[in-house]
Amino acid sequence: MTKAGMWGRFAILLIASAVALVPVAVVVWRAFEFGPGGVAAIPRGPALAWFGNSLAVTGATVVVSLVVAAPAAYVLSRGRSRLVDGYSLVVFALQSFPVFLAVVPLFVLFARAGLVDSLPGLTLVYIGTTVATVVFMLTTAIDAIPRSLEEAAWMDGCSVAGAFVRIVLRNCLPGLASAGVFAFLLAWNEYLVALIFLRSTSNYTLGIGLSAAGGSPALAVLMMLPPIAVFLIFRRHFSVGGVAGALAGT
Repeated sequence: MTKAGMWGRFAILLIASAVALVPVAVVVWRAFEFGPGGVAAIPRGPALAWFGNSLAVTGATVVVSLVVAAPAAYVLSRGRSRLVDGYSLVVFALQSFPVFLAVVPLFVLFARAGLVDSLPGLTLVYIGTTVATVVFMLTTAIDAIPRSLEEAAWMDGCSVAGAFVRIVLRNCLPGLASAGVFAFLLAWNEYLVALIFLRSTSNYTLGIGLSAAGGSPALAVLMMLPPIAVFLIFRRHFSVGGVAGALAGT
């Protein structure tokens, strides 16, 4: 490709990015105004509580989803049997099931269990709707790790569980990071389930609080910050260097 062609593509991408970022720039600009919707209009007490609720629910969703999905993904990747294939089909069916169809039955069930209008109840729903996708994301990542690495660890006296933790998970950091970020975004930006399950203002997540505050631009900017921070922290793990380094001497 000629230099002129490269600069042309760069210009097109630059223009497209600028157009896509215009709404974000407008929201940020309005957020720092001291008029209606700006920093002066933020309900500071409730906003901090909503922010903390969102962090707690999202953090628990990410941690539990990864802890549950990692062993399940390992079984799907390494197992070869009808039972495993059936389990894989069930996980896929759960992933394909529309969430809104389960909201009413879940609401009735959680109401009987006293979990409506509670952050733990909302977290359980988020985990249930997230874990299936995380399982498939981690299965793909584990498929890329050669079995020879685990076999070498077994020959050195490592147990199956030990090899899973020391070899598979260690070389699966890019997949774990990607699945974790996906689970974070899914739970952080969710609105419908939270709107139905939460009633008390003190239990609102930031998304519901943003709607209750009339779409405050300042709250919208506050809601953007954690996903950006998560990406900046974990972006260095989005590579396959770990597996490449492990295979360097083989």
